[in-house]
Amino acid sequence: MRRVRQAIVVEGKYDVIRVQSAVEAIVIPTNGFRIFKDRERVAMLRRLAAVRGLILLTDSDSAGTLIRNHLIGCIPAEQIRQAFVPPRPGKERRKAAPSKEGLLGVEGIDNATIIAALERAGAIFEDETTPSAPSLSLTKTDLMEAGLSGTPDAAAKRQKLLEMLELPPSLSANRLLEVVNATATRDEWAEWLKMLE
Repeated sequence: MRRVRQAIVVEGKYDVIRVQSAVEAIVIPTNGFRIFKDRERVAMLRRLAAVRGLILLTDSDSAGTLIRNHLIGCIPAEQIRQAFVPPRPGKERRKAAPSKEGLLGVEGIDNATIIAALERAGAIFEDETTPSAPSLSLTKTDLMEAGLSGTPDAAAKRQKLLEMLELPPSLSANRLLEVVNATATRDEWAEWLKMLE
């Protein structure tokens, strides 16, 4: 399976499943229109965009266009690539009826079409000759050992780290873990922990 360096932004969890069946990548759902009020998720996407770049892959309908336009307004243009699925009529297997506009969403598009859309958008496909983007595999245990979770002063220490990384103060430990794993190197993580002491 081909690996995409950029993080891919889709609308929902079924889109995540579809894209991850086509390529290996970090795939983040907007959870539909919830993205309009989810400052934490937007901050996480900004961080991913700055380190890895983002590919927006929303549905071809008007809802997908609204979500895409919102994100374009939140993230620097040079950090975003636009991938489009063709507007094909139909309905997804799991749905009883077609969408309002009668078009297939990302979840209803075949893998070859998704890969072609990513290629047209300028996705960077990593292989042995392409250096990997930063990636860690920290766990909740690592957060506990660092005093960022499960200890009496964990919340204060986590707030300090969030401030250092310019992330929203209300970011949960789970989301912090996602962002750090996707954007930091082991050396950066070690340096941050030193700065917290």
